[in-house]
Amino acid sequence: MNDREFCEHLDIEVKVLRIWIEQRWLMPREADSGWLFEDADLARARLIQDLTGPMGVNDDGVDVAMRLLDQIHGLRSRLAVLMNAIRSQEPEVQRLILSRVEDE
Repeated sequence: MNDREFCEHLDIEVKVLRIWIEQRWLMPREADSGWLFEDADLARARLIQDLTGPMGVNDDGVDVAMRLLDQIHGLRSRLAVLMNAIRSQEPEVQRLILSRVEDE
């Protein structure tokens, strides 16, 4: 979706959207026609609205929250790669790895 549609979904002004992008809380794709937003951007924007609205989190707090969210997303991706690597091993190697994890 484009920036106009995105703002309509969220009931925000383009000025607010620009601030969120400048803060790097949202990172839409750039196209010849402007910014393009995905469903994940919409979910992030709704979280930003919740944080800055009812929860009363200031800009610094939102910045921390969004960075932590990005770190969690990155860790989940790396964990998925690791799990696929473990699944590609022989059953005995898989059992050994799982036994080490369970000991922790």
